[in-house]
Amino acid sequence: MSLNKENDTSLATHECRPCQKGAEPLSIHHAQKLLKQLDPDWRLIDDRHIERDFKFEDFKQGLDFTINVGQLAEEQQHHPEIFLKWGKVTLILWTHKIAGLHENDFIFAAKIDQMLK
Repeated sequence: MSLNKENDTSLATHECRPCQKGAEPLSIHHAQKLLKQLDPDWRLIDDRHIERDFKFEDFKQGLDFTINVGQLAEEQQHHPEIFLKWGKVTLILWTHKIAGLHENDFIFAAKIDQMLK
């Protein structure tokens, strides 16, 4: 799978596929291109993670969102770090197996963006 073209179909239409051990993390250039296809609230952190904060009116809404993200993570077999507190959920994505970013991280983020629409 390669998502090099900016006019490629939406990232959210792709499925996460198992990353092979020894695969190289995305280059910063490729990561920045894929980041442009996501909601602008996603941030590239240390060229190795993407992160986004989600604000909610109360704890229950954040918890419901967290549960939905967890269900998506199980479907995609791609698991983010999730931090839940009153009125806020933070998601951090990277591929642990390669200690950096993989296309799966951007696909998963796009699916989260789509889930919120």
